[in-house]
Amino acid sequence: MELLDDSIVPEHARDLKQEAREFAEAHIEPVAADYYESGEYPREVLQAGMDAGLVAQDISEEYGGKGFDLQQMLAISEEFYRADAGIALTLQLASFGCEIMEHYGSEEQKEKWLRPVAENEQLSGLAVSEPQTGSDMAGMETAAEKTDDGYVLNGEKYWVGNAVEADWLTVYAKTADTDDRYSNYSMFIVPTDTSGYEAEHIPEKMGMRASKQGHIVFDDCEVPEENLIGTEGGGFYMLADFFNHGRVIVGGHSLGLAAAAIEETWEFVHDRQAFGRSVSEFQAVQHILADMRMEFEAARALNWRAAEKVANGEDAGFWAAATKTKSTETAVDVAERGMQLHGGRSVLNEYKISRVYRDARIPVIYEGANEIQRNLIYRQGGL
Repeated sequence: MELLDDSIVPEHARDLKQEAREFAEAHIEPVAADYYESGEYPREVLQAGMDAGLVAQDISEEYGGKGFDLQQMLAISEEFYRADAGIALTLQLASFGCEIMEHYGSEEQKEKWLRPVAENEQLSGLAVSEPQTGSDMAGMETAAEKTDDGYVLNGEKYWVGNAVEADWLTVYAKTADTDDRYSNYSMFIVPTDTSGYEAEHIPEKMGMRASKQGHIVFDDCEVPEENLIGTEGGGFYMLADFFNHGRVIVGGHSLGLAAAAIEETWEFVHDRQAFGRSVSEFQAVQHILADMRMEFEAARALNWRAAEKVANGEDAGFWAAATKTKSTETAVDVAERGMQLHGGRSVLNEYKISRVYRDARIPVIYEGANEIQRNLIYRQGGL
């Protein structure tokens, strides 16, 4: 069974999709189970991805990348996440947050910070969520106080990809306390070797174990004024635009996971015997597989339509929220059904479905929990 065909993929993204598939088959799938078990950071796979020209290449050619567009990044996501979500997330976090600087930063900032990431000499990251605040972007408490020399950051960030591994982060911090809570935030470049920056890995997660997230403490962490991205007070709006693109890609994360769940389950029920015949011959099993396939195809069609809409700036907030919600919840649903059809063997780590089941539960939360996405769908969808 082959679910991630390229008939729905724009022509210009098909060759790249094939490259991503071949890379995933050669470098991700063979080691996925081992990295899931160990929870180690997959440095060797990351380096292989860099060597293959598949990491951090969403940065434009002007600053050393290949300028992969949203549809190309979605094509890569589908293939990587079908192979393993934890490793895939590590590969795609290598340039996380760079899009914000490329859209809103100065030429000096872009040349200084983007090029080393595009050339795979550095890793970036994005710090938004906090220990007590996740989806409420206007409720973050980490503050950046203006001084004569720049800004001093104090506070904490949580769930930060590459918090320990990155060379620098884009950090979302409060710079005002006005009644307009959406204009109180700004974005800053913070090198991770800055005095007052301390980070540690978050303890073991149930899923995506090969991807590392961290807890950051800023204790009088000072950055120069030139590290402010764009204008003070514009951070919330920068982040909202960034997440429209990111949520389409998160949909791709879940499409890959859903495809893995369905393909794994299809193979299992056709190979297993029960009550004197193939499990796949039972009508109840056939109906479950039919539902899994229908939901997957619906989610994938929405995701690729959303990619085009968001890329063209057409009701981007609505389409991004809708596809993120549909794709992530479809992955959870088909993974759970796949577990059921695997029976008792579903809980054994040797079966990929158990890993997919745990991984699939995570994207419904990150980049804005789906409850928040439904608010956006209602407000921005003309309902």
